[in-house]
Amino acid sequence: MGTNHPLGLYVHLPWCVAKCPYCDFNSHGLNGRRVDEAGYTDALLRDLSFERSNIDTARPITSVFFGGGTPSLFSPPAIARVLETAEALFRFDPNVEITLEANPGASDAERFAGYRAAGVNRLSIGVQSFDDTQLRRLGRIHSAQTAIDTFGQARAAGFDNVNIDLMFALPEQTFDQAMDDLDQGLALGSEHLSWYQLTLEPGTAFARRPPPLPTEDTAVAIWETGQTRLAEAGFAQYEVSAYARPGRQCRHNQTYWHCEEYIGVGAGAHGMVGWQRRERQRRPGAFIATAGTADALAQTRYIEPQDRTLEFLMNALRLNDGFTIPQFEATTGLGIDAMHPALSSALATGTLEQAGQTIRPTELGRRHLDAVLADF
Repeated sequence: MGTNHPLGLYVHLPWCVAKCPYCDFNSHGLNGRRVDEAGYTDALLRDLSFERSNIDTARPITSVFFGGGTPSLFSPPAIARVLETAEALFRFDPNVEITLEANPGASDAERFAGYRAAGVNRLSIGVQSFDDTQLRRLGRIHSAQTAIDTFGQARAAGFDNVNIDLMFALPEQTFDQAMDDLDQGLALGSEHLSWYQLTLEPGTAFARRPPPLPTEDTAVAIWETGQTRLAEAGFAQYEVSAYARPGRQCRHNQTYWHCEEYIGVGAGAHGMVGWQRRERQRRPGAFIATAGTADALAQTRYIEPQDRTLEFLMNALRLNDGFTIPQFEATTGLGIDAMHPALSSALATGTLEQAGQTIRPTELGRRHLDAVLADF
């Protein structure tokens, strides 16, 4: 890709205080142990240097995302070391977006001020619910009041770009309870909301012992009413589960959804540059031992031209605005014919719509995105 295309950096910090029963991310509960902050941070710096030596690009980094796990378990000096090294190796765009995920109960006002001083300019706070009973069911270590206090601490530290994560269709959750959660989330006044339905992911504790979930009719009613309340509060939906005030869309996640390139460092991190997907060793110990060498790569896969249509659409169709045909052609190197006959079928059934050069999912298509993608 050319020098005008975004280049993201994802940094994975894999530890949590405890593993939540619904979580299928590469995260590891500490269960009373301490994070190996020094050893892991040193490994990240070696991994960054390894990536720089393998990437032939003059593009600056336009976004950085510290994900987990619980990145707020790491101290501000550790985060600063990673950012300083990344900026020296790759250069940062003058308007770089730097996001750090934080969990209530694993962060405080002092840490937030330290992250701000280190260069972090966007926080994503994992609230999930404002119902203490639900929080216990979800394995969260915080209370509703702690979540509210954490948001206030972020504001006090100077963060004016904050996302909160909320889930709905939680175990035994009623329509009114879900709406109360959303209303409390909106009352905080964040710039961005990630509002998504709880799903039972394979390999999780909830998948092995499923909790009683609301009916599909209840979940749909929650979603439909929630769309209205979010819009009335000034949030525009721009992705399946992402809502933002004007100009506050997450730049880093848009890099994924536009099928742009990004570097991934850390245990289990994924990256994609030059249509090559690279995945790191998932276990923190194995990653620390091999970071800075090719042995840290658990898997490398080149995405062949015949697979790029689906790769592109799996991301681009998550966006309400969809994509343009020139975007598809420039990103994949393929012509529009590569999307037929599935594209014609989706247009005919009303799951996709085309306006000039733009193709986007309809409301029906957004609800049944998996089925749409299966046709491709």
